[in-house]
Amino acid sequence: MKKQKQSSLLSHLISVLILPFNVTIIIPALLLFFFQQKLGAVLIALGAIFILSGLLLVVITVKHFATRGKGTLAPWDPPKKLVVSGPYQYSRNPMISGVACILLGEAIAFGSLPILLWFILFITVNYLYFIFGEEPRLTKRFGEDYLQYKKHVPRLFPRRTPWRPADK
Repeated sequence: MKKQKQSSLLSHLISVLILPFNVTIIIPALLLFFFQQKLGAVLIALGAIFILSGLLLVVITVKHFATRGKGTLAPWDPPKKLVVSGPYQYSRNPMISGVACILLGEAIAFGSLPILLWFILFITVNYLYFIFGEEPRLTKRFGEDYLQYKKHVPRLFPRRTPWRPADK
């Protein structure tokens, strides 16, 4: 049992280090290195608000995947249960919304057009992936539960009120 918990923790750490870390730290750092610009204090503060908000959302969603879904954000170790609680009551993809907030905050804080373009590319690729990759797989894995969830909860832009399944 202890070995399984260690393996699960290691799986979570690896998925967090590999996926969001590359998207929100490594690629923007490289873009800044090659395309650095001057900043203003107001833009830094505004960007920091977006970054911290996005980081909080990512942490909360990763925790929900681990505790409620019994899996990770990595495609090779997805949640075993459909997660429809917490931020997932408002949006089907709040983790990507969190990462998008981080990237947008970085673009604002650093006044970086290349990071802004990376943000747009990231959102576009993920949106297409949701439609053609993730949603069909989730429908196949979770069936009617996912279809009901999909019917009531928007893909990216959050609902005003939380959605709760009828049977809960």
